[in-house]
Amino acid sequence: MKAAKILLAALLTGLGAATLSMSAASAEQGMSGMITKIDRLNSTVAIQQTQSGTVGANTGGATEFKVQDMGALESVHAGDRVTYSIGDDAKTITKIQKQ
Repeated sequence: MKAAKILLAALLTGLGAATLSMSAASAEQGMSGMITKIDRLNSTVAIQQTQSGTVGANTGGATEFKVQDMGALESVHAGDRVTYSIGDDAKTITKIQKQ
């Protein structure tokens, strides 16, 4: 019984590490969208993600992100289509570029 518990704990630990590494990889994945609002004083930007997949799918509203490098906001404006990468916390943009 003790061996089964140890095996189960090892298996669950391995699955947790795999899930964590997959979520980190997806966080660094490039995304695209349209800037709906920029607040340069607070280094935030709201982006409506570009629809992908099913025609007629609802993309919802814009999501507000903190921008890691304030200088990156100098080259973009509301209405611009951009590609961006988010950090591990899913709330901070690590890279943003005008398309």
